[in-house]
Amino acid sequence: QVQLVESGGGLVQPGGSLTLSCATSGFTLEYYAVSWFRRAPGKEREGVSCISANDGTTYYENSVKGRFTVSRDNRKNTVYLQMNSLKPEDAAIYYCTTDAPNWKPACSGWLNGFTSWGQGTQVTVSS
Repeated sequence: QVQLVESGGGLVQPGGSLTLSCATSGFTLEYYAVSWFRRAPGKEREGVSCISANDGTTYYENSVKGRFTVSRDNRKNTVYLQMNSLKPEDAAIYYCTTDAPNWKPACSGWLNGFTSWGQGTQVTVSS
């Protein structure tokens, strides 16, 4: 059974940093792309970043480019989202998603969201 568990959210001041983790199980992470999404109150779900399986190519939504970094550790079955220079508009519930169990190593179409989702972790940016 595919499982994704996000962690690392919390309260941070503007300009601060957080690292989110997405712990995966039930599939072999090294063969799958993983993306991060967020949903702020009253707003639609928004794609934040994606990392491919084969060559680790990364993609970012424009507003987070240069501030967020996505990475993966296949040995630990975990994907990370390092978030720096956080802004109040970054506050949201953050989710990781993958197309597992459907084989999909590339990030093509990632902005549409994948099949399997975690439960999310809350990020609050406030002074």
